[in-house]
Amino acid sequence: MCGLAGLFDPGRVLAPARLAPLARAMADTLVHRGPDDGAVWAEPDEGVAFGFRRLAIVDLSLEGRQPMHSHCGRFAVAMNGEIYNYRALRAELDAECAPRWRGHSDTEVLLEWIARKGLDAALTAANGMFALALWDRARRELVLARDRLGKKPMYYGRIGGVFAFASELKALRILPGFDGTLDKEGVGLFLRHGYVPSPLSIFRAFRKIVPGEVVRVPADGGEVRRSLFWDARAVAERACAEPFAGSDDEMAERLSALIDDSAALRMVADVPVGAFLSGGIDSSTVAAAMVAGSGRVRTFSIGFRGTRYDESAHAGAVARHLGTEHTEMQVDERACLDVVRELPKVYDEPFADASQVPTLVLSKLTRQHVTVALSGDGGDELFGGYPRYRRAAAEWAGIWPAGLRPLARGAASAIAPFDGKAGRAFARRGATVPEEIYADHVSLWHEGDRIGASSDPLALFALRGVPALASPARRFMALDALTYLPDDLLAKVDRASMAHGLEVRCPLLDYRIVEFAWSLPDRASFSNGGAKHLLRRVLHRRVPLELVERPKMGFEPPVGDWLRGPLREWAEGLLNEANLARAGWVAPRAVGARWRRHLAGRNATYPLWTVLMLHSWLESGGDKARALPAGLA
Repeated sequence: MCGLAGLFDPGRVLAPARLAPLARAMADTLVHRGPDDGAVWAEPDEGVAFGFRRLAIVDLSLEGRQPMHSHCGRFAVAMNGEIYNYRALRAELDAECAPRWRGHSDTEVLLEWIARKGLDAALTAANGMFALALWDRARRELVLARDRLGKKPMYYGRIGGVFAFASELKALRILPGFDGTLDKEGVGLFLRHGYVPSPLSIFRAFRKIVPGEVVRVPADGGEVRRSLFWDARAVAERACAEPFAGSDDEMAERLSALIDDSAALRMVADVPVGAFLSGGIDSSTVAAAMVAGSGRVRTFSIGFRGTRYDESAHAGAVARHLGTEHTEMQVDERACLDVVRELPKVYDEPFADASQVPTLVLSKLTRQHVTVALSGDGGDELFGGYPRYRRAAAEWAGIWPAGLRPLARGAASAIAPFDGKAGRAFARRGATVPEEIYADHVSLWHEGDRIGASSDPLALFALRGVPALASPARRFMALDALTYLPDDLLAKVDRASMAHGLEVRCPLLDYRIVEFAWSLPDRASFSNGGAKHLLRRVLHRRVPLELVERPKMGFEPPVGDWLRGPLREWAEGLLNEANLARAGWVAPRAVGARWRRHLAGRNATYPLWTVLMLHSWLESGGDKARALPAGLA
């Protein structure tokens, strides 16, 4: 896990001698992602330079350093992430041609696959999380790519004719000519959903590579060409069209075997490995698989003493049952409040998932003991863990008979807009497709709230497309896998963990498990009124029911209470109506009214948190360029 940045200047806008120093300066803003080593590579005559910061995980020697060159000399690569099945890929090459390996890093193996079999074949064969930059000397072409599920980030754009890219936006903000103009659609979607969805970024001049995407920049500096080596929507449609035909027992056997293999692959490292453990279904399943495969495992959890959000006792009980070496930290209010002020720097663009706070604290704790941690991310999205899936599906099925749904839109448009919950309920009744209902469930602010800087309720789904799945609940789960999973959950964990130089791996998001989950019938997720039915069956073979069966809580701190208490002064400073009006992104009166209702006890934590995170980011200068190191300006 690392940080990378670079430049491609085919038009020679920059003096060739500036390329390498600029790439190094960009990479140095990412030292938190790669505290172990730093390097730069440039070919000034071609106008290309890569900067790299390394967090050494596999092959700690100098032979694992990046940027790295292929044996044939055609390719140079900088890669952030891990290829978990690199040993199998290396064995396949050994059987065919026996290369003279320099070391034993996964990067060298992937690069040799690219050189011998082509980029598409290599990316398809790779099981891992990655964002990479590849220079092809033969084609004089820059290629960027991102892993299937979007675990690792990559931003890109043009600054004065120079194509620039980086793992985080902070590396781009130091470049001469950086344009900090905000993207209006990105702001609107952020306020509605709490994150900026790919391919958008908060800045108009930059975009994110979407999961499974390859971006090619030609030598003539022309328009980039975008393609998908793994199309999540098409994969979901194909999997649902060819469903798994086995019994419940056969489903459980297959899933259990996949999870065990995935966890084993993700425990391969030349540094200490542990696991996050909340005591819930997902993290307990991962920890149990690790113990079954390797015996002694280190686990980590945090709790909020004296609040209903404290799951540390449940985590401790699971840890004792599994026999893990468990480290628990009870977090006081002060520690979390200090983290709140760091959020704009850590997340680099507005981000408003309140669980970002405990995730940062847990990452810091875990990094004091291990360099790699496995997590249970993905279980809810793949196996139906959120109540909203069933609620939205039931609403779609029960409110409008199928024959009347086409008439609903006209009926709704003939009536003046409603405010509040009643208006939203009527809007749902006017839905003509299921995702219109689901959009309401995943929106933090709604049209009736009149907050301003809003967006089309379906704009989020339009960015990636809606899978054509017959089951509404499974369609909603797939929509989350396309949007919420990469751009909220995985972005949250990536920035929080990498802020402390910790690599987090997600066994449940092995693409083989994802494809299998999409092939399952609804009963695998929802059965007898419960959620994650199949995942529970797998876990219960190793962990007793009574240790994990409880209402879903999520990884949330008591932010709502903090906003009425120790964070109130901070929040009121940001929500001051004059300040909001000056910034111009939200309607001050609407936000002020919601704030007063929250203080009176009518909870509005999540919508208010989006405004607070946007304006905290603006106040920190998040939209401003950063100064270059002396001598480079």
